[in-house]
Amino acid sequence: MNIESLVELKPNPNIPEITSGDTVKVSTRITEGDKERIQVFQGVVISMKNRGISSSFTVRRVAYGVGVERTFAIYSPRVEKVELIRRGKKRRAKLFYLRGLSAKTSRLREKRLTQKETERENERTQKLDEEQARLKAEQAAASPAAEAGKEAVAESDKKAKTN
Repeated sequence: MNIESLVELKPNPNIPEITSGDTVKVSTRITEGDKERIQVFQGVVISMKNRGISSSFTVRRVAYGVGVERTFAIYSPRVEKVELIRRGKKRRAKLFYLRGLSAKTSRLREKRLTQKETERENERTQKLDEEQARLKAEQAAASPAAEAGKEAVAESDKKAKTN
């Protein structure tokens, strides 16, 4: 039995189509004790692993003169969003050779998008914006009932304080 047959794969709408060589900002949810915060990791994607539910990508950056790499699972709920900063021009799938270069020499040239790619990216961002607007509308429709409940609780608290 395969786990992919049991679990329906839904791609994270907050992750754009990225490839190796792209510079990205990855926002992840970090839990420390009972507190939760969002941490941003910006760097170059050096490898993509497409294995169904096990798909992941590795991001590398140089911090304080030390190379740091992090691997993120594409289908993880911990990955809040991925922002595409720039597309890199490269000639191979895995960019492990960047590990041996200094921060300045490891920079890749920027890839210029064709008109078709630009249109496709614009359509994709428009769909994401529509989806987010729809989700906000659904939350707003559900919130009046919740606000009425909060108001009732607030009124009962006021009555309890006056008594």
